[in-house]
Amino acid sequence: MTIASTLRLSLSLCSIAISTLGLIGCSNTDDTATTDNTTTTDKPAKTLAITQIVEHPSLDDMRRGIIDELADNGYIEGQNLTINFQSAQGNTATAGQIAKQFAGDNPDAIVAISTPSAQSVVASTTSVPIVYTAVSDPLAAKLINADGTPFQDNLTGLSSQLPLEPQIDLLQQIKPNAKTIGYVYSPGEANSVALRDRLKEMLPTRGLSILDIPANRPTDIGMATRSLQGRADIIYTSMDNNVASAFEAMTQAANELKMPIVASDEFSVQRGATAALGVNDYDFGRKTGKMVYRILNGEAVSTIKPEIMNDLTLYVSPKHAKAQGVSLSAEMMKNAVNVDTKAKTDNK
Repeated sequence: MTIASTLRLSLSLCSIAISTLGLIGCSNTDDTATTDNTTTTDKPAKTLAITQIVEHPSLDDMRRGIIDELADNGYIEGQNLTINFQSAQGNTATAGQIAKQFAGDNPDAIVAISTPSAQSVVASTTSVPIVYTAVSDPLAAKLINADGTPFQDNLTGLSSQLPLEPQIDLLQQIKPNAKTIGYVYSPGEANSVALRDRLKEMLPTRGLSILDIPANRPTDIGMATRSLQGRADIIYTSMDNNVASAFEAMTQAANELKMPIVASDEFSVQRGATAALGVNDYDFGRKTGKMVYRILNGEAVSTIKPEIMNDLTLYVSPKHAKAQGVSLSAEMMKNAVNVDTKAKTDNK
């Protein structure tokens, strides 16, 4: 994780020039100055629009990372940075309305968190700089071409195209006798559909099959999960925003079924999954924030190439594993972050 930088005041004496108003001018050798004990910055004022498809801990932590990264680099909300944040509350039509509003506002940059939000913003403007993030498959979402270049000159972003082989390895380690993987997903999310198709292609090579259950709304997640009873052995989910926004409903059903959940982010394990192999959401936001900073600082978005973040960490919860009818091996625990222990440490 990027260590927050400390703002330092470094004023140097300068030659005195008397203006017509009689003011004394001087230059500042750093990007900061203090007035009445309040930290300010001499970077020009900027406006940033941020939208995400729904509010849940994973996406919220990414947004926090973006804002913290900008603050550490001199763009501080409430001082020289105005942030307009809007959530679509899980509704793609609302995401489209927000995107059109942002395009009309003409901010210095738009950050689109999640695939549906990114697609909506891209469809609304070809001039305002856009940075997408929390997108697992930008190619399937039609944000980039096959060669990795963005579809539009005003677009760049950060994705986490998680390699699927290690995910399947983890599923088989947790449930060695598993034959069928349950996959509850949103048919309206391109990244979720693309992942389903990849699973259908790859699982048979490992002696596994997939049972995919569509769930159009967050309120459908619990029922969709219960429909796996007697038909699947373990559940896999990754970066699906409907699932994430109703994750407690999925974990409640999984606990009743004694069916472990494997996810791809730390927060899902904190909220009830047995394990996850994925990126750290806050770090994801910090890295996205670096891209946004370059744009606010005057760099053309067309010169900032889309990036992929694949620094994977294994997160586990022995407590949730027990509730879902499995135990975790000592070898797995040795190489993982135990969120049960981490939560106790964080709360001290």
